This record gives sequence, structure tokens and C-alpha cells, in this order.
Amino acid sequence: MTAKALSAALGIAKNGGIGGNSSGDIFIAFSTANPNAATDVELASLKMLSNNQINPVFAATVNATEEAIINAMVAAETMTGINGNTVYALPHDRLKLVMKKYNRLK
Repeated sequence: MTAKALSAALGIAKNGGIGGNSSGDIFIAFSTANPNAATDVELASLKMLSNNQINPVFAATVNATEEAIINAMVAAETMTGINGNTVYALPHDRLKLVMKKYNRLK
């Protein structure tokens, strides 16, 4: 797994996910290599960000993944699926009370 794809897994982990069996977690990674880098027959030239410059990209990936999960949880609606299995939405009123209790509500 590339570092960028690993960053998405870290965002899931920050929300308590462990990547367990049937989790449904899917990661898509893509190369940002220079054009023709894989097809050059001689030495290929390479331009890349330094380690210090790329770290904010990794951090942004982790934070964006974490935020997307939280947004999906808060926006989710109660639904009933196959065999009458029901998944309930988060009760926003109770969520606000808990967040206020722990000084997390602005």
C-alpha cells in the first residue's frame, strides 16, 4: 500500500475503524509519476516534492478522510434493509448534549 493510500486508512483508524472483515473499506491509489516514466527506455528524469513538502499532503488526506466519515455519520438517516435489519441515524439532540458535556460543541 502506498503512503497516500495508507493515509486514508489512518483517517478511518482515527474514527475507531480497524479494517476488519467485511468492513467495506475501499482505497483507490493512483500514480502521480512523471509522464512516460514507465515507458522510457533509458534513464528517466524525475521531479518530486521533498519529504517535508509532501507531509502536509499526507496529513490532509488523513484529516479529509476522518472528516468525511464524521459528515456521513451525522448526515445518515435511519434505514431498513434486507430481512428487516434497521440501522438508526444518530440522534442529533443527544449528540449535541454529549458534545457540549465534553466541550466539543462550538
